Amino acid sequence: MVKLYVEGGGDSKALQGECRRGFRMFLEKVGLKGRMPTISACGGRQSPYEDYRTALRQGQDAVLLIDSEAPVLQQHHQGDPTTWKPWAHLAQRHGDGWQMPRGSADADCHRMVQCMETWFLADRAALVAFFGQGYREKALPAEANPVEGIAKTAVYDALSDATSDCKTKARYGKGDHSFKLRAQINPHPVTDALPWARRFVDELKRKIPV
Repeated sequence: MVKLYVEGGGDSKALQGECRRGFRMFLEKVGLKGRMPTISACGGRQSPYEDYRTALRQGQDAVLLIDSEAPVLQQHHQGDPTTWKPWAHLAQRHGDGWQMPRGSADADCHRMVQCMETWFLADRAALVAFFGQGYREKALPAEANPVEGIAKTAVYDALSDATSDCKTKARYGKGDHSFKLRAQINPHPVTDALPWARRFVDELKRKIPV
């Protein structure tokens, strides 16, 4: 059984449950229903890495999914996605300095570039449907912009501005909205627009074949 360790959910059991549900529904929509990995919502930045390392030491078949927090250097994602080097990014990024654990591989290490909310920008129809009256799509970055190139702070600011006048839901908040929205987004525009998201889905399907 493959176990997926994801960043998110904080210390709240309720939020961790919403996080697992959001990722489960996303993965079911890409064709993994009936052969899902076990999803572990690990909370803050360091915890998923440590939980992933522990899983490897215990002989588990494990996959890691975390935010990149910053742009990924071109040298780490050149050519075919199967040759990309996410562990090199984590080793060199200030604040991480994480080395590839024994038993791991680049194919089992995945990024949400530059953060989980970046994926929402690729499915603007889901944002409109979710936030409803008062939502202002024009506050988001232009659709022509490469989504993974938008800085994390700019993504948060854009979602905050776009939802500041919403009538049925409050201004975007990670705890209040992120995992509910994750459960509703369409994965196809996400994987079309975000190469790292496409790599995650493709590698997970290879790891868990029909």
